[in-house]
Amino acid sequence: MSKTDPLENVVRALARPGRDTSDFDLNPGARRPANARLRPAAVLVAFIDAPGGPEIILTTRSSRLKHHPGQISFPGGKVDAADANPIAAALREAEEEIGLPIDAVEVFGQFPSHETVTGFAVSPIFGRVRHRFHAKPEAGEVDEVFAVPLSHFAEPGNYRVEGRLWRGQIRRYYVVPYGPYYVWGTTARILRALADRLNPCN
Repeated sequence: MSKTDPLENVVRALARPGRDTSDFDLNPGARRPANARLRPAAVLVAFIDAPGGPEIILTTRSSRLKHHPGQISFPGGKVDAADANPIAAALREAEEEIGLPIDAVEVFGQFPSHETVTGFAVSPIFGRVRHRFHAKPEAGEVDEVFAVPLSHFAEPGNYRVEGRLWRGQIRRYYVVPYGPYYVWGTTARILRALADRLNPCN
């Protein structure tokens, strides 16, 4: 990493200590059953170069999916038995979902796994896309691939807490809207964790 690298502050932020995150952060009274097993998953927080500064790739999940239709998410999914580790899973899923070649990504960091209310332990993997690529949304899985400036997600003031009824209880979660995109839940929580590390004095 050079001193003029636009992602240098992100690399430094990933090295800073930060508390573990989960979907239960804002819901301390809710906990998963003690005998429930978390399923490993991984997502790729991929940065691309843009004239105004780094941007983060996101997807809109297909409205035809059974689980989380139409939601904004990072490319990613379950860790398969054939995956060597969460990094391999995140890169494989990104290639399958948006056509991002595995060898086009330089991985430079990782957050501890994030526990979701749906029973997954999601490992956020951070990487740089080293050259331009043509996004190809996977039919049936992804409706749209788009990018949002890192500067938007790096500002803690852009986040708010909302809630909705889920399984008979109010579940609270972070939201970080951008234009027509309603980014919330696990995706927003991971981004908020990055914002906290980028702004350690806040």
